[in-house]
Amino acid sequence: MRNAPLPALQTTASGHCILYVMAAEQEYGPHLRARISPLITGVGPIEAAITTATALTRLAQVGTPPDLIVSLGSAGSARLSHCGLYQADSVAWRDINAAPLGIAPGTTPFATFPAILPLPLRLPDLPSASLSTGGDIVTGKGFDAIAQDMVDMETYAIARAAMVAQTPLIALRGISDGQAPVTGLHDWTEYLHIIDAKLATAIDTIPAALETGLLCL
Repeated sequence: MRNAPLPALQTTASGHCILYVMAAEQEYGPHLRARISPLITGVGPIEAAITTATALTRLAQVGTPPDLIVSLGSAGSARLSHCGLYQADSVAWRDINAAPLGIAPGTTPFATFPAILPLPLRLPDLPSASLSTGGDIVTGKGFDAIAQDMVDMETYAIARAAMVAQTPLIALRGISDGQAPVTGLHDWTEYLHIIDAKLATAIDTIPAALETGLLCL
């Protein structure tokens, strides 16, 4: 397995290599399939961290590290527009809690990076929102305890892997649920086709943004 060939994961735009990263096949609809071949990490922070870090390491080993990572997928939100598309301007890790040690919840003990990771690289003309990553599906009153605008289960892990690889990250999220309590898988998947189309439209703007300097790597 260590010597297995890498799949053709990266996309080239305006001379830059882009690694698109997604959590699950359910989010990878026909519009995105017509454009990209993403790295599918699996659901949750652990799967996202392991898969992304491994892929980045192997791409670096073969001399083709990406110039940009773009994390694509869905998110929940009780305050943002349902099926709206947003780019994360920051991401927090809601699971980490070392409060008994006198360390504020959300802060990784003894880390040299901030509790909330800024994501300064963004596409033009796309609204921004703050993002919280954790290992749970947030629903109903669960949103009340979260300061960020939207929630997912992978972006913080991907952001940490990107930091280690010194590769810039853009995170795009379509709001799939959160206006009402989640009662089953269908509440997440029902509108993924709309999000798929909006994500595809958003990534279509990346080559021009790179070419014109509106997106500077």
